[in-house]
This record gives sequence, structure tokens and C-alpha cells, in this order.
Amino acid sequence: MAHGDIETMDKGGQWVNRVEGDPERSASFSSREEAVEEGRRQAAETGTVHTVRDATPTGDITDEAI
Repeated sequence: MAHGDIETMDKGGQWVNRVEGDPERSASFSSREEAVEEGRRQAAETGTVHTVRDATPTGDITDEAI
């Protein structure tokens, strides 16, 4: 990944947009859809690459029950 590229990934049930070389711009989201949408928007705005790393289902529930 090049500086500024955005990677969307699952991190323990929370979706994260990690910005290569610029951790201050990285952010977390409660849903995959929200993270992917924001990652695409940021990449289009900055002219960088956006990739989505899909999570492997584990069968474990990582979110707290409401």
C-alpha cells in the first residue's frame, strides 16, 4: 500500500478504515457498509486506492447484547 491508501477491515466486530502512513485519519465504524462507504469517499476525494479486506466468519459474537 502507498502512503494515503485506505484499507477497510474488521477488527473484533468493529470495522476500521486504516489510512497508510496517516493514522490520524484512520477511523472506526459500527458496520461494514458504513466503513466501506466512507473509505470509498475518502479515497475518491484524495485520489488514493481503497481496498476492503473481508473478515472470515468465526461464528463468535463479539458485540455486546443490547
